[in-house]
Amino acid sequence: MSKFRLIRTKQCDKCPWKVSTDPFDIPDGYCPTKHANLKNTIAKEGEITFGVQNAMACHHSTGSDEMYCVGWLHNQLGVGNNIGLRIKMMRCENIKDLKIVGEQHRRFEETLPEQK
Repeated sequence: MSKFRLIRTKQCDKCPWKVSTDPFDIPDGYCPTKHANLKNTIAKEGEITFGVQNAMACHHSTGSDEMYCVGWLHNQLGVGNNIGLRIKMMRCENIKDLKIVGEQHRRFEETLPEQK
């Protein structure tokens, strides 16, 4: 089984999983529709899947570098209970270096901007 390393292990300043982040301040433009569509990266409660189906990329990702969102990783490895991701991360050499900053949202829906 081959090992791998995370490209980013520290949470970004404007990560949408941080309670203090206003999604409209996320760099490189913000799209509420694209944000809402990220729901497909969240493990469904009570459903066990093997392997990572979809992953939330960091907003600094180039799209070809497989740079995970650190807030998403923290959530899915913890309260999100993403079993497939947990199994994958058993091969990760630097998962122990994962660092979040500040209070985090517990559910994906909390990362979305309030509808006004």
